[in-house]
Amino acid sequence: MNITNNIVIQKAKEVGFNLIGFAKADELRDEILGLEKWLSKGFHADMAYMRENVFKRKDVKNILPDAMSIISLAINYYTDKKYSCNKRFGKVSRYAWGVDYHLKIWDMLSLLENELKKIDPVFKSKSYVDTGPLMDKAWAVKSGIGWQGKHTNVINKHFGSWIFLASIITNYEFEFSSPSPDFCGTCTACIEACPTKAIVDEYVVDANKCISYLTIENKNEIPLDFKGKFENWIFGCDICQDVCPWNMKFFKSTKHEEFYPACGNNEIDLDEVMNMSEEEFNKRFKVSPVKRAKPNGLKRNAEFLLDTQNL
Repeated sequence: MNITNNIVIQKAKEVGFNLIGFAKADELRDEILGLEKWLSKGFHADMAYMRENVFKRKDVKNILPDAMSIISLAINYYTDKKYSCNKRFGKVSRYAWGVDYHLKIWDMLSLLENELKKIDPVFKSKSYVDTGPLMDKAWAVKSGIGWQGKHTNVINKHFGSWIFLASIITNYEFEFSSPSPDFCGTCTACIEACPTKAIVDEYVVDANKCISYLTIENKNEIPLDFKGKFENWIFGCDICQDVCPWNMKFFKSTKHEEFYPACGNNEIDLDEVMNMSEEEFNKRFKVSPVKRAKPNGLKRNAEFLLDTQNL
């Protein structure tokens, strides 16, 4: 039995994906030129892995030789929970309030791919959840999931940018979706709102200045130049998304309970972090994205916020 677009859409929705699109597995020439320009300016900070496997990012046939299509998928993670605005608590980016999305989406992808292979054993695939050499945002745009906003996140007209992306490279050829138009227009709300001026140009983020990078991927001390500019973010940052008109008007609470706040992880007591043992850290954040910061990283972030506030 042949696998059609409708079959993929049906099966993907059954396992929990909200958005599904299809793109032809062509080379990403313009996107790679943009990536190389971004890298040449050092905007990737010390994320050296961004320089690796560019040839795979450019042509997915270097990952799956008989690739014909990319199935782009997205899942809504928005939960309508507010921060307390208590300065003794550090804010956590909304995506990290619940279970690590990689764990959830890897399971969903496995179920989906197995279902498709049952329908047609000829179906071959290789899937990613932003952990491999695949330009998932570029494929999401090409497949019609949404457009890349000026803050560089993908925005969908129904869910805003509160979406996790996943991609399946496959040897199957589908009817391809139309890329989404860019609906940002003349709006520059995200650029103007960034307290560290990390969005250095439309559609260009300098990771060296980004609060999300500085509190998560950054392995060094946070530069003193940023004191007083973090607005109490201890892990990640949502400022550019919070001010986006599409996110303010078009959002829906996720049906996936795994993404709702767990253990109070939407905001974390700064004093508690400073006194937290490694064992306590590992227990509390065992399945949380916050574990990426590691105990020393989270304490560094808490100390930076406390020093700023002179508490």
